[in-house]
Amino acid sequence: MSKDLLLDEQLCFAIYSATHAFNRFYKPRLDRLGLTYPQYLVMMVLWEEEPQTVGSIGDRLLLDSSTLTPLLKRLETAGYVSRNRSSRDERVVEVTLTPVGRALRDDACPIPAVAKAASGATTAELSDLRQQLIAIRDALNTADPT
Repeated sequence: MSKDLLLDEQLCFAIYSATHAFNRFYKPRLDRLGLTYPQYLVMMVLWEEEPQTVGSIGDRLLLDSSTLTPLLKRLETAGYVSRNRSSRDERVVEVTLTPVGRALRDDACPIPAVAKAASGATTAELSDLRQQLIAIRDALNTADPT
C-alpha cells in the first residue's frame, strides 16, 4: 500500500489532531475567563490595539464578518467589548474593549507561557514551527482550488 494514504503520514491529520489537543488544553483555562477560543483570539487582537473595525479584526483572524459578528455579539453581551457605528462612516462598526475586557487581559496573560511549557518545545522550536505553519497556510490559501 502506498504511504500517500496512510493516516499517520498525513501532515493535515497531524495539524488537525494538534488543533484538537490545543482546544482541550485551552478550554478549561478559557472557561475560567468566560471565553471560547475564537473569542480569546478576538480579545488578543483588541488587547494589541483598539478600537478596531469588524473588518480589521476579521482580516487579522482570517474570518469573514458573518462568522465574526456573532462572536462579537456574545463578547458584548458578556460585557467585554462594545460595538459602535463609526462617526466617520456609519457602514463601519468599531469594536472597543470595556474596562472589564481590558482587565481580563491580566488574567489571560499567563496562558501562552503555560501552553509553551506544556508543549515541551523550546522557544526557538516553537517559533520555527509557527513560521513553517504560516508558510504552509499562505501557500494553501493561494493554491489553485482545482
